[in-house]
Amino acid sequence: MRRKAGRVAALALLLLAVSGCAHHRQAKAPPAVPQTAPPLAPTEPRSSDDSRSTNLGRIPRTPVPPGGVSPEDIRFVNTHEPLQTEVGLATWYTAPYKGRRAANGEVFDDLAMTAAHRTLPMGSLVVVTNLKTGQWAAMRIADRGPFVDGRILDLTAASAKATGVYRAGLVRVRLDVYQTPKPIEEGGRWCVQIGAFHTETLAQKLKAQLQRKYPDANVIEFAGQDSYWVRIRPQGDNREEAELIASRLRPVEGEAFLTRLD
Repeated sequence: MRRKAGRVAALALLLLAVSGCAHHRQAKAPPAVPQTAPPLAPTEPRSSDDSRSTNLGRIPRTPVPPGGVSPEDIRFVNTHEPLQTEVGLATWYTAPYKGRRAANGEVFDDLAMTAAHRTLPMGSLVVVTNLKTGQWAAMRIADRGPFVDGRILDLTAASAKATGVYRAGLVRVRLDVYQTPKPIEEGGRWCVQIGAFHTETLAQKLKAQLQRKYPDANVIEFAGQDSYWVRIRPQGDNREEAELIASRLRPVEGEAFLTRLD
């Protein structure tokens, strides 16, 4: 009986070790060959502002595991080295996004361990570490933003609470990227997002100006959080062209953010 109890206790300790916690990591394994995550499920066309395009096609939906991350994700970040690291400011966001679709085509969920980033591929597995407290959590990129200079991440309420960002509101963090379903630097579908305008009239005016200036691009105006945005999708969603447009727009037409759509 003592041997059986010992085996049960050992199994419990093993499960606790691989689950991860808010403050401590498991010992790292030797650096692994960079890996990309397999598709989580068959993708479907998304229904959102991007579907208005007539010459560029729709962006497929990018599903994430229930809750944002899975036990396999936690095991992966505890046994691999990051592919890329970024440091900057993070904040969190919520309503009026509740019930609406995030940029990945899935319904936004306050309770999911997800975050918004402007350029990482949708579905990327990342770890966010609060540089003041040391709290960390794994999450998936499921949305686009923040569209504010100097900030690199918008967290859901769940992600913000897990990393100590919720009460502080704005925290300096380290973003470690562990898996990406698609290459980070190559390929991808890109646009330039401009904003924010407090009235639809100003957004429509800029949209008309940009349509004349970039006749080969698809210019969209749409409502965001307490504001209106304008998005320019160059022919073929080409990154180089999007970068060129973004560099030309600053600072005359307002804040311009290079943004990845897929």
